[in-house]
Amino acid sequence: MSRNLLIVEDEETLRESIKRIFTKEGMAVDTAESAEKALQLVDAGDYDVIITDIILPGMDGIEMLGRVREQTPDQMVIVVTAYASLDTAVKALRAGAYDYIMKPIIHEEIKQVVRNALKQKNLQAENILLKREIARSYDFSSVIGDSAALKSIISDVRKIADTKSNVLLLGETGTGKELFARVVHHNSGRYDMPFVPINCSAIPETLLETELFGHVRGAFTGAVASKKGILEEADGGTVFLDEIGDMSLALQAKLLRVLEEQAIRPVGSTKTTQVNIRFITATNKDLKAAVRGGAFREDLYYRINVISLEIPPLRARKGDVELLVKHYLRKYSDDMGRQVKDITSGALALLMDYGWPGNVRELQNVIERAILISDGDLIQPEHLPQGVKAGDEFTRHSSDRKLSIEEYTKQFIKEFQGQYNEKQLAELLGITRKSLWEKRKKWGIAKD
Repeated sequence: MSRNLLIVEDEETLRESIKRIFTKEGMAVDTAESAEKALQLVDAGDYDVIITDIILPGMDGIEMLGRVREQTPDQMVIVVTAYASLDTAVKALRAGAYDYIMKPIIHEEIKQVVRNALKQKNLQAENILLKREIARSYDFSSVIGDSAALKSIISDVRKIADTKSNVLLLGETGTGKELFARVVHHNSGRYDMPFVPINCSAIPETLLETELFGHVRGAFTGAVASKKGILEEADGGTVFLDEIGDMSLALQAKLLRVLEEQAIRPVGSTKTTQVNIRFITATNKDLKAAVRGGAFREDLYYRINVISLEIPPLRARKGDVELLVKHYLRKYSDDMGRQVKDITSGALALLMDYGWPGNVRELQNVIERAILISDGDLIQPEHLPQGVKAGDEFTRHSSDRKLSIEEYTKQFIKEFQGQYNEKQLAELLGITRKSLWEKRKKWGIAKD
């Protein structure tokens, strides 16, 4: 790939010498004897790297550098100076120069500095492309479905995405709360800043505090070095706290202070650090009941619940099942290099009739599994898990009795635990094995 360089040097011999160095490297090189002419060329063209002397007739190289970076903030500029002065070099770097070179110029040195600048430019370009790709991944089209329930929640997200308010996402396990959190972040003014998700139930309580707040050296046994916490790393961006209902009361008090003061204090430190964070939290628990029962702080609840959005379960938007099936068919077929591109009407009917206690996450698992075991280009009923096929009858039976989702889950565990191991049963329900264990303990269900 051809690279374009601009050399700004009033001394003709040196200017032509530098030009020959990079022409031999296969680069396209333009030259200018003054800053004024260089600015004209920059206006008319696009240069990967500009090499400029600091001392020029008329406008000097530092002023030209400032003008160029006003127009193109990420422009790579290397300055050349005959004065072995640290002050001159620092002045150039503060003005936005990528690097500087002292005269007399050593060919290998200037070539290496230019190579480094080009590598940095490539990294910047890749970073921009990556951010654009991520933004496309989490625009509103990433939420699959056209049901009235889904359109309503998307309409709400559009209204609140670009605000500073904290958001509480409510909904059952597997409904896609993290996806909605990412959509909120990537459609806000913080889209180019960090989005940091953390599952409060997946990290032991003893570690969660240091993960969030960081610690200083010597704060506890084994703290041999200071470590930044997630909250400090996320400064300027968004933190997504999933399963916040599982956070201990002691940690809730510390989180409340962060929300109130936008400041954090690492474990073992007496100093606070200011941060600018938007919090999106999520839970499948009834936080109001937890507040009444003393398991969740009321003041924290009102801090995180400035805006609350209820993500509908999949059974409340059955019309979206077919769209989701077709979407995950394309996705997982491409990811796994398979040719499974469609599903038979019989298999689709089973999926449409199923109750989906694990919601969208369970549907993802079912489609991924079906693609893996399919030996053709169609998903057939026999490629679906027994729980989904049996779930057709189970769902109708449960619907007749008008079970709540909690009672539905309880009955599902009792009905199918003899057919699946712990991992499979948890996946069918769209929950973790730990959650499955907790539900068994809560309901007194012995393993089959």
